[in-house]
This record gives sequence, structure tokens and C-alpha cells, in this order.
Amino acid sequence: MNELIGQILIIIGLAFDLFGCIGLIRLPDVYNRLQAAAKCVTLGTGGILLGIFVINGFTSLGIKALLAMVFVFLTSPTAAQALSRAAYISGIKPWEKSVDTGLEEELKHDAVA
Repeated sequence: MNELIGQILIIIGLAFDLFGCIGLIRLPDVYNRLQAAAKCVTLGTGGILLGIFVINGFTSLGIKALLAMVFVFLTSPTAAQALSRAAYISGIKPWEKSVDTGLEEELKHDAVA
């Protein structure tokens, strides 16, 4: 039963990776692409690693997969946020149909403080 659940989790992770890669190609600007990449890495790779953990249990491989999953869950969203903030500060304009995020006011507030 654990092997079936693990294989399902791996397939779901691969689907997230596939859709994230399609998003990297199809989305219009750097901010949308970063969002697709962050979801792709976090949910796709996290699903694959969780599936490996479910299949192997608390063996050395399973624990390594679990630790790698925690590392990916902590670093991927943080890196995407830092990259998008740096892109915004460097002047890369969002797509014209994007919703205003309010980041400009936050950056002004940070500059004053």
C-alpha cells in the first residue's frame, strides 16, 4: 500500500514539474515565470521527495529525501521572492495586465526606515 501511495505522490510531483516547465515557457514576464518556477520546484520536487520517503520509510534514503524536502520547502519560495524583489528594484517592468502588488510603497517605507 505504501508503494502505491508513494508512486501516486511521485506522479503528482512530476505533473507539477511538467506544468511548471510549461509555465516557464508560456508566461509573459519574469514575475509570472518566477511564480511558476517556485511552484514547480516546491510542489513538484517536494511531491517526488515525499513519494520517495513514503516508499522507503525511515531508511537512510527516506530520511535523506525528507531532509531534502524540508530544505527545498524553505529555500525555493525564499529565493523566488528575493529574485522577484531584485528584479523589481532593478527596474524590470511587470506585464501591462498584471495587478499592482503595492511593492512600490513597501520599498519607499523600507528606504525611510
